[in-house]
Amino acid sequence: MSATRYTYLGPEGTFTEAALRTLPEAATRELIPMVSVPAALDAVRNGEAAAALVPIENSVEGGVTATLDELASGEPLMIYREVLLPIAFALLVRPGTTLGEVKTVTGHPVAQPQVRNWLRAHLPDALWESAASNADGARLVQEGRFDAAFAGEFAATTYGLEALVTEIHDAENAETRFVLVGRPARPAAPTGADKTSVVLWLGDDHPGALLELLQEFAVRGVNLMLIQSRPTGAGIGNYCFAVDAEGHISDRRVGEALMGLKRICPKVRFLGSYPRAGVVVKDVAPLRRGTSDAEFMAASDWLARAQDGRA
Repeated sequence: MSATRYTYLGPEGTFTEAALRTLPEAATRELIPMVSVPAALDAVRNGEAAAALVPIENSVEGGVTATLDELASGEPLMIYREVLLPIAFALLVRPGTTLGEVKTVTGHPVAQPQVRNWLRAHLPDALWESAASNADGARLVQEGRFDAAFAGEFAATTYGLEALVTEIHDAENAETRFVLVGRPARPAAPTGADKTSVVLWLGDDHPGALLELLQEFAVRGVNLMLIQSRPTGAGIGNYCFAVDAEGHISDRRVGEALMGLKRICPKVRFLGSYPRAGVVVKDVAPLRRGTSDAEFMAASDWLARAQDGRA
């Protein structure tokens, strides 16, 4: 395995590359762009790279399905950290192009919902066609296949384009969450401001099946930050659920919730416990009464004494 190589969703000039370069260790790694999320993750699976940075969630469009599906299937991988990146688009064109000359536009599919209103207001007749990434859209403009691409302004120099319009976004404060993914290993020690990610499969479809999963978290005071259903490929109505929960697997409330889920789910895939991006311990909401490690341990001690006739 190449311990000094990180892959990411390419080509050069993507928001994913920009997010990766915010990590201190990126300065000492060989950063390799890949054509797709599956290609970036497969490089980790087959030992060509130590880790991959890929997008997993957008504040406007929600979960990035390609990443969620890849993490739910194939050889297991694990999330080690996350990165949040503010997202604003620029309309990149070949030098000298005017707005009135833009008839075709491109960008990543996740970008379209974030610029839809701007397109409707300023380029109502422009034809949209999706690209593999925003930077790949810029490359296609460079090659003359489209008139304009929605991408990061920083990509203009890489592809010899100019930013005709900047700071395009339908939603203020839009951001994308990226995750650094590697091969499974022991999770890092808890920081007090952590997140745990899992994928859960329903045993069978019956009234209250999803509620049963959610109750395993709720009764232990574990707050959920994301839950998204994804088809398993086994037929209509067969779904698994990607879940992000507050806390670390070593926290008693989280660990016991996962044990409860393992009892009732035919399959549970642990994707990692890792620090929450942009959150420090003092910002974490206080635990509800009865959900701290000390209270779980006290309850366990009480049960042991009761079983031993010393309650």
